[in-house]
Amino acid sequence: MDRKRIASCVSRLAVLCLVAGVLVAGLLFPVAGTLGTVSNKLSDQVKSTLALMLNNQPPLMTTVVDKDGAPIAHLYDQYRVRTPPDKISEHMKTALFAIEDRRFYDHNGVDWLATARALARNNASGEVEQGASTLTQQYVKNYLVHVLARTDKSAQQDAQEQSISRKLREARIAVGLEMALSKDEILARYLDLVPFGSTIFGIGAAAQAYFDTTPDKLTVTQSATLAGMVNSPTALDPEARPDKALQRRNLVIDAMVIDGKLSKEEADRHKAAPLGLQTPVRPLQTGCVGAGPSYGFFCSFLVEYLTEAGFNLEELKIGGYRIETTLDPKITEHAKLAVEAQAPKTTPGVANTMAVVKPGKDAHEVVALVANRDYGLDKEKFQTQFDLPSGVENKFGTGSVYKIFTAAAALEKGIGIDTVVASPNTYTSKVFKGGAASCPSTGEPNTYWYCLSNHNDRYPPQMPLRQALATSPNTAFVILEEKAGLQSVVDMASKLGMRKTMATNIAGVAPDPKAAKDLRVSQAQFYAENNNASFTLGPAPSSTLELANVAATIMSGGTWCKPTPVRRVVDRDGKPVELVRPPCEQAVPEPLANALANGLSEDSKGQGTAAYSARKAGWTRPMMGKTGTTEEYKSAAYVGATPDYAGAVQVFNDSTSPKGICVGSGAPQLCPEGNIYGGTVPAATWFETMMKVHAELPEKPLPPVEERFLHGDAQMKVPDVVGADLNKASAMLKEAGYQVTTVSVSSPRPPGAVVAQSPQGIAFRGTAVTLSVSSGSPPPAPVTNEPPAPVSTAPGPPAAEPSTAPPGPGSPPTGRSSSP
Repeated sequence: MDRKRIASCVSRLAVLCLVAGVLVAGLLFPVAGTLGTVSNKLSDQVKSTLALMLNNQPPLMTTVVDKDGAPIAHLYDQYRVRTPPDKISEHMKTALFAIEDRRFYDHNGVDWLATARALARNNASGEVEQGASTLTQQYVKNYLVHVLARTDKSAQQDAQEQSISRKLREARIAVGLEMALSKDEILARYLDLVPFGSTIFGIGAAAQAYFDTTPDKLTVTQSATLAGMVNSPTALDPEARPDKALQRRNLVIDAMVIDGKLSKEEADRHKAAPLGLQTPVRPLQTGCVGAGPSYGFFCSFLVEYLTEAGFNLEELKIGGYRIETTLDPKITEHAKLAVEAQAPKTTPGVANTMAVVKPGKDAHEVVALVANRDYGLDKEKFQTQFDLPSGVENKFGTGSVYKIFTAAAALEKGIGIDTVVASPNTYTSKVFKGGAASCPSTGEPNTYWYCLSNHNDRYPPQMPLRQALATSPNTAFVILEEKAGLQSVVDMASKLGMRKTMATNIAGVAPDPKAAKDLRVSQAQFYAENNNASFTLGPAPSSTLELANVAATIMSGGTWCKPTPVRRVVDRDGKPVELVRPPCEQAVPEPLANALANGLSEDSKGQGTAAYSARKAGWTRPMMGKTGTTEEYKSAAYVGATPDYAGAVQVFNDSTSPKGICVGSGAPQLCPEGNIYGGTVPAATWFETMMKVHAELPEKPLPPVEERFLHGDAQMKVPDVVGADLNKASAMLKEAGYQVTTVSVSSPRPPGAVVAQSPQGIAFRGTAVTLSVSSGSPPPAPVTNEPPAPVSTAPGPPAAEPSTAPPGPGSPPTGRSSSP
């Protein structure tokens, strides 16, 4: 042997001896040593990593289940399912030991003799290669890469650096783990952590994804396939590279023969079998798209709810939570079938959405959120990820449904559901000025009033409030809006449940301080500050879920609760997690809510706007309901509830073309004019769903109504002060709760005497009563040389039709009453 070769051998032997010495000094601790003894010999870095590995588990998949416990969605960054040691097939364990670490139960974390041999081979080749790592060491490396450095590519590279220093660090941590954990626990942790593909981690996920089974049922061939993958999950992917995976599987089976776990005959039989993968390999799909077309919208709302309750999406994807939801699969199925029956998912430009909420005084549980669109990513298949049922997605409004809020505000001010209200065919408001439905004032230059008419001229001039709610004359509710005060009506919408809706702007999105003036404020500010009468006609964007929750609030005796999709959240250890939940509120007094429910009970009967759809469905139960249709027929809505369930349906144009919706024969379609009403597709969807939902439930009556809310507050009668002197009249009115204004008029009566008052009869407390007070001098007699002009009997100019102009600065949007 020449001198160069001798020198090279000596040099390599010296390196090997040095490495062996380091290994012996660093790794050969007494078997009886304690973790404390080991820790004293470790660097701070090693000790901190060891502490993390002992106390912090890897990312786990979060599972979302319905009210019956069936999984409906999975949220994860790494698809991993925790598997206890006793739930892992013995075949899997023996296959893994045979190919990766047959001395697993003999070493103390590092097989240092095998490591020395590997280092010698590495030194001979002049390279640093992998080799001789125990399962414990592999567990350390995988933890560093897939847990500690999960989101840090640079740190992942460092954790996989091919160097002796990295191997020694892993070895020291492995020894520490062996002193702290049992062998079975280390094995289970390893099998929970190790990757089996790009997103598949751990034996639980791998068994499901590749073989549609569980770890305790893995066969010899399945176990050998998975055990073979841990060496290089990408290169040995059995779906992408079946030939290499099969070759590796058979190598594992041969190793099991060497270990005495299989006979040669058994091995030959197993090696002749195909891989047996499920086709295609199906990891559980992550996110709400994975929840499918029926549950995806609910899942999306759930994630939003949880983030508002203190979670973040990253936490949900790695926390391993079990989220027990309120979703009712049967009700969801009924609703999904109904929305698609009335407007098939392939209907261009027409979305049909439905939300169902369970009333209650402690919680309002969301049991179904569906649309005729499917939840998904493929627009060509009419899929969407917009939150159609829960978000403020109907940009065209609900129409007359908002008359509920005007009626509630009027009840609060003192009228009853049997109080007769005015309903003229046309009306000019001198309280609300300007806007798209404006008409010029006579005698006041540059002054415009709010002018409107009813949907038709067949309404009586006056009717009880409950009849007005059922037949929906526009004028009656604008007059009530005047009397109750616009601010009270707007506030009532928020109190009863339209909270996110009212917080958005009139475009249905969060107010933008950089946008045009009217888009810088919420809907609540827009309508109140602009004195915009059309609020009661519901022309602005609204949420279907919040409409359903309004009905739930009314049916819960006026108790508002934030609609919740969650019953309980437990962590990976089964411990309950407290959520930040806003408390329920008594939005309106219970007697008022009960009266409102009864006031809304005529819509499905007689001449009510939803009566046709109710009769067609065979509905006979007591309920509350209200239809709505917007001015240009671009959307329509129905809200209804029984004591058991509250629901809302909105049908709206979801295309980029601002056209109306036509109904008749066949599916709804976009058209230039439009003829949809809340009593057609929306009401039909509601009744079709709720007939099935209530099929096996006992019929329940609506709550009773107190006398005060039937006929109104007796104190609403304005004292008759005509003939009294001004001081006495003012005192009487103020004591009764009314404001006083005066005008001086010429009259033969004594000075200071009240000769007339307006209003007389019934008026909301707080209303200003105008008193005409005598000045003490009679009016002068008219002087003329002309005979008196004849009184004209010709009709005046026609009343202005409701405007169809879109809302804009100073131009309030308008709405139209609905009808069957």
